[in-house]
Amino acid sequence: MPVKGEPMKATLTAHPFSDPAWVFERKLDGVRATVRRTAKGVTITSRTGRRMDNYPELTDAFGAESAGEFVVDGEIVAFEGSRTSFEKLQGRLGISDPRLARLTGIEVFIYVFDILELEGRDVTGLPLRERKALLKSSLEFHGPVRYAQHRNEKGEKYFLEACAKGWEGLIAKRADSTYQHRRSKDWLKVKCSFEQELVIGGFTPPKGSRERFGALLVGYHQDGDLRYAGKVGTGFDHRTLEMLGDKMEALRQAKTPFTAGSGLPRDATWIRPELVGEFGFSEWTRDGKLRHPRYLGLRDDKDAGEVVRELPTAAAPD
Repeated sequence: MPVKGEPMKATLTAHPFSDPAWVFERKLDGVRATVRRTAKGVTITSRTGRRMDNYPELTDAFGAESAGEFVVDGEIVAFEGSRTSFEKLQGRLGISDPRLARLTGIEVFIYVFDILELEGRDVTGLPLRERKALLKSSLEFHGPVRYAQHRNEKGEKYFLEACAKGWEGLIAKRADSTYQHRRSKDWLKVKCSFEQELVIGGFTPPKGSRERFGALLVGYHQDGDLRYAGKVGTGFDHRTLEMLGDKMEALRQAKTPFTAGSGLPRDATWIRPELVGEFGFSEWTRDGKLRHPRYLGLRDDKDAGEVVRELPTAAAPD
């Protein structure tokens, strides 16, 4: 039985803030996951509803829980030192055979931060603090299953600590908010560094010793157009070049998919705009391009048609 609706998503905000009516969690750099446990077993799905069988150790851990039936929300991560690394997690993406997934040697965890159903009861209408208390008391958190800790009130201090530790940022959540199956301003994300999901619409030819392609040509949807946001030529190792090269070759098309934006290279090879990548960058330019972009990984849990430029809200909530 599928989970009702999409997971609740946070809205980007410009500044950290402190407020006793909000709680603050570490923003994790991984893959969003909804976990359903029933008498028939455990199912893990992505935020687009795609079943994920490439984390068998997580399936086993949830299967060992004493609670009979539940639906929980969390983030699957891999660590590089004390930091969560989406790049490292790439080694586990796209592996459908659980046996092969175990052989990658990449250890994964899931940090669970919300509960949607318990023993057949829909609890999304409860306030967040009550859902968190229910979550913590209902699961035993075996092995790689972790409870996502939070702090109260002092969001600005926590944000400074998060950035000093090299974390991605924080998620602020209104303490009395219900769980909504959409993007909401009751959950806000504030980032220590800039990252953006973008659609890959083409590539340039390789130069020098580079193989397969030179740079990715990326963009985002705006007012019915796929707007060109620049080219990305760093962040690739040999394995990534081969993997992306194969995927893009299968999507070749004659015409550019970009219908807005300037500066498209003349020597580009165009592809159908179906691949979504995660990119780090220093800032947006005035004409809507990325400055100093770097490829972080391919997202197979995001539909290309949903990719828009994330613009932060101007101020903290009332």
